Amino acid sequence: MRLGEKAILQGSHMSSAEQTQSRTMTSLFERYLTLWVGLCIIGGILLGRVAPDLATQLDSMAITVNGAPVVSLPIAVCLFFMMYPIMVKIDFARVVKAGRNTKPVLLTLIINWAIKPFTMYGVALLFLGILFRGFIGAEAADLVKMPFGLDLPVGAVHGAGTVVLHEGVKMLEVPLWRSYFAGCILLGIAPCTAMVLVWGYLARGNDVLTLVMVALNSLTMLVLYGVLGGFLLGVGRLPIPWQALLLSVAIYVALPLVAGFFSRAWLIKAKGEQWFQESFLGILTSVTITALLVTLVLLFSFKGEVILANPLTIVWISVPLFIQTVLIFTLGYGAARLLRLRYEDAAPAAMIGASNHFEVAIATAVMLFGLSSGAALATVVGVLIEVPVMLMLVRICLRTRQWFDE
Repeated sequence: MRLGEKAILQGSHMSSAEQTQSRTMTSLFERYLTLWVGLCIIGGILLGRVAPDLATQLDSMAITVNGAPVVSLPIAVCLFFMMYPIMVKIDFARVVKAGRNTKPVLLTLIINWAIKPFTMYGVALLFLGILFRGFIGAEAADLVKMPFGLDLPVGAVHGAGTVVLHEGVKMLEVPLWRSYFAGCILLGIAPCTAMVLVWGYLARGNDVLTLVMVALNSLTMLVLYGVLGGFLLGVGRLPIPWQALLLSVAIYVALPLVAGFFSRAWLIKAKGEQWFQESFLGILTSVTITALLVTLVLLFSFKGEVILANPLTIVWISVPLFIQTVLIFTLGYGAARLLRLRYEDAAPAAMIGASNHFEVAIATAVMLFGLSSGAALATVVGVLIEVPVMLMLVRICLRTRQWFDE
């Protein structure tokens, strides 16, 4: 089990002094997530050079609809094991008690679903579509999957893309910056439900409230993720694969959520709470880490040539993601102060909006646009900057704690 999650569950049995001293992140994976992602970039690029057909062959193992690949089975398996541990650790019975502390919960829901998706759209469009467009390559193009169920002739125009034939398969050729833009949109509509437990814990926030908000966001994603994703992709003149969006929600949110809910209840009943927390989740964490790293290596094995040809690609994507993260945190944290929330509630309320659910974003980008797409790469960049940026925000919270005690 990750340190943050285990400590959250055990925190109620510790004194205040003990909690203050123990609130550090010692898990090698969590502390050095940026390093692991960096190594995956290098490993993926090398793999792409040594075995250029491997990722393609793996991605071709897919569920097809009308002859078009829809769900990559290897990626689906990896991403299920990235999502399942997040869902299985949540006690959804806590959601019923959320009404006792409505202000931070409502603030979180408004920031995550009424503000964040649209600020991400605006910030990403400004930087990727205008300021950095020349650096990315105004004429650079990317090949993405055709929305399944859509059968257009080669040469037809769909949104900002043109139907082309690539290796015998119809695909859409879209401007590269729009593909990166799509990845940013998918990150913007996916509030974090995993690492935010660690960020809220390190900021000495209200851990129980964080769990409640994580559960609510997971349930809200079932309804709003596909709707907002389809709407914003459409406004951005990108393919709107409604069926794939709904399928993505079903596979990567609903399936692990249902599996987590029922397996949690059954395992706790059969083996007990202590075994579940200390043994079962500990095993799952190592599986999750492996699945995440394998997925990242596959993604970068496809995008290695793009990165080598334009080494600053990751920088161009990182800038709007960084600005968006800081902006949403500032809005959430500032609103929490105006609402006179306690610091313990304000910190996690701001953190959960600032961080992104990159597991779902990666899964959706791969399903909608393909493993080799710029959209998939953009979601991975979200992982790359997650830890350093969120640790910076944790420090800001701790240094401004007195604002909420006045």
